[in-house]
Amino acid sequence: MLDSTKKQRIAQPYMWAVIALGAVACAYTITQLEIHSLGLRFALIGLVTLAFGSRVYVKIPRVRGQISVSDTFSFLVLLLFDGEAAILLAAADAFCSSLRMTKKKSVMAFNAAVYVCSTFVTVAVLRLGFGDIRSLPLGDQSVYISAVCAMALVQYILNSGLVAVGVALRSGVPLWQMWRQNFLWTSITYFAGASAAGIIAKLVESFGLYAFLATAPIVVVVYFTYCTYLKNVEASTKQADLARQHALEVQQHMEALRASEERFRSAFDNATIGMGVVSLEGRWLQVNRSLCEIVGFGEAELLESDVQRVTHRDDLVALDEQMQRFAVGSVSSHQTEVRYCHKGGKEVWTHLGMSLVRDGEAKPLHLIFQIQDITDRKRAEEQLLHDAFHDALTGLPNRALFMDHVKMAIQRSRRSGDRLFAALFLDLDRFKVINDSLGHMVGDQLLVGIAHRLEACLRPGDTVARLGGDEFTILLEDLTGTEDAIEVARRVQEAVTQPFNIGGHEVFTTASIGIALSNTGYERAEDLLRDADTAMYRAKMEGKKRHVVFDKGMHDRAMELLQIETDLRRAITRKEFFLNYQPIVSLATGKVLSFEALVRWRHPERGLVMPSEFVPVAEETGLIVPLGLWVLNEACRQMRSWQKQGLAGEQVTVSVNLSSRQFSQADLIEQVSSALRESGLRPANLKLEITESMVMENIDTAIDMLTQLRGLGVGLAIDDFGTGYSSLSYLHRFPIDTLKIDRSFVTQMTDNAENAEIVRTIVTLARSLSMDVIAEGVETREQLRQLGSLGCDYGQGYLFSRPVGAGQAVALLTDDEFTQLTDSLEVAEGALAA
Repeated sequence: MLDSTKKQRIAQPYMWAVIALGAVACAYTITQLEIHSLGLRFALIGLVTLAFGSRVYVKIPRVRGQISVSDTFSFLVLLLFDGEAAILLAAADAFCSSLRMTKKKSVMAFNAAVYVCSTFVTVAVLRLGFGDIRSLPLGDQSVYISAVCAMALVQYILNSGLVAVGVALRSGVPLWQMWRQNFLWTSITYFAGASAAGIIAKLVESFGLYAFLATAPIVVVVYFTYCTYLKNVEASTKQADLARQHALEVQQHMEALRASEERFRSAFDNATIGMGVVSLEGRWLQVNRSLCEIVGFGEAELLESDVQRVTHRDDLVALDEQMQRFAVGSVSSHQTEVRYCHKGGKEVWTHLGMSLVRDGEAKPLHLIFQIQDITDRKRAEEQLLHDAFHDALTGLPNRALFMDHVKMAIQRSRRSGDRLFAALFLDLDRFKVINDSLGHMVGDQLLVGIAHRLEACLRPGDTVARLGGDEFTILLEDLTGTEDAIEVARRVQEAVTQPFNIGGHEVFTTASIGIALSNTGYERAEDLLRDADTAMYRAKMEGKKRHVVFDKGMHDRAMELLQIETDLRRAITRKEFFLNYQPIVSLATGKVLSFEALVRWRHPERGLVMPSEFVPVAEETGLIVPLGLWVLNEACRQMRSWQKQGLAGEQVTVSVNLSSRQFSQADLIEQVSSALRESGLRPANLKLEITESMVMENIDTAIDMLTQLRGLGVGLAIDDFGTGYSSLSYLHRFPIDTLKIDRSFVTQMTDNAENAEIVRTIVTLARSLSMDVIAEGVETREQLRQLGSLGCDYGQGYLFSRPVGAGQAVALLTDDEFTQLTDSLEVAEGALAA
């Protein structure tokens, strides 16, 4: 079978083929036409056909088709004037009819050709089967009827067939489907038209054309009467159809209503949420199973009671007010959350949707309740709210809730100016040691125990919160004076100091507490907490295990430190730092054999800032790492510069202090190597100083780091020896070549025999380990003499020189003043011996 695309390609050639056949048939007909035999009768019938025949149709009731008068005239001409006249009239009639339907000339030609071809074949069939066509009306009746039927059948088959093929090819629809849907019913019109033509031809042959035309007015009257009758029949039929349609719609509406009621009943009874029909007074009229499950009552129990019976008493007033608004019709729907009392005594949270149902007069009739159990959701929300404002470990209020309480305290104090309150900021001492040694589980249990003790120390109405880590805050309200807050702080410290028994461990801790009082005048909760925190840090600095009350000076100092931190960050990039150098002198020769590089800060506004002011801030903020790296690079560069200028011998070294943060840097070895490489300084001319406490924090790691540094060839010294942890048992494991005695021992050795003995012990220890000894803080000749008598190798202090700039420092290398000092020391010792 051909597909639709191929059919559409064939449609156009098919149309032109039909047109060509029609043109050939028409041309042949013209050659065979005997014009003289037509006469006036043919002209009259032709004129009527072309002018009126194609415009007039006779409708057949309950039939899709209608009889065209022009078809009747074409058949009549065929019977009265033979085939050629009928063919030409059919062509003219088809062309005139097409003018009213289309403007396409090809379509007009196709329609005319179809009529020509179908009429041409019809004429041929009649002549072949019945002989002379014009003699048929006067011949045998049975033959005449057969001829008329054959004429209608052939004309119908050819005419509808040719058109059906063309339409089927163009649309791609199968031919039989196209014929059955659009052309099968038209057979009635062909047979009706042929029958009418046969009767008229018989009458004309019997009585003449003019006698038949005399009856034309009667035919016209009958035609219009028939048309009127058809209209009445059509109107009656439409009315009957409308009545049937209305009855059908009513029936469908009733069925839909019943189905809707059934669906509502099913949805109502089987709904997963509670549903109920409630009167305007609040009585239950209808309830479903889910509602009974929500409140725990049976259906019969609910229908005998009202809504108010199961509603929580705290929600009754709002519910009654809402139902009154429904009763007067002021609202149509409402949603809210309502608590119901379960039959078992528990409280049930629900989401209630209420809708008003009105009667036919739009008056309030009853209410529809839709009730959804949201108890689990409400509990989850309450838990989330609790978690959002409470610490998960201790259950205490967290920072957010504490700050909210402080804000409310500030507002109450603002309304009544004599209300005094205070914030206590508490931080546990040595908590990190407990965490690191006993583990985080013990640390967490300790925090929980601390929380319980803090709660026991407070009055009702006071608030204790955990901010995080080992930090707690306390809000004390309605105080009579500062002593009340101090008394609470003492109680808290006493409670915290008591030992805790956790997992078989007896754990001790203390607390540092900062106190900020409202009489300072606070507008923001953050400021109160900030000042309490500042006072707590002051307590830490003063030795921990104490409390400090905040004053304005602390805030000023905190702001100063903050400004120092800000300026410190800029100072590195702006190159505001410089180095001073303090000589280290050989007590045996009086020669300067080394310098200690000491950083200084020339602030653009504050002038010279001493290390004691900015180094602790740099340590705390981590800025000590880039600052220490700069010091290392600058010291190496300066020493190498002196060497290149011939101002310093190969034996002169430079000492650089390493901070604890620097010492813990993973790339420290690379930093030192890079400083030596970039400056060109030999490793033997660089000595790195570390404190005793730094190496004792993690002995194994420290030994590994010191070994790597020693592998570079640099010297290593322990600074401030004797003030830190007791490292005597580990000292032999450290690859150290120098011990520096802390200045606290040196400055008091002449007045305190114990300090002198400590110095002697350190010197002896260094000798036994083949280490050099440098005494720091040498300020007097007596100290120098005593150090010399103890066998100390080197001295450093104001007696020799204060820290000076690079230019002055290099001049000390050739200064013989130190030699005179040591010479006089030898003379004095000689006299003493004599």
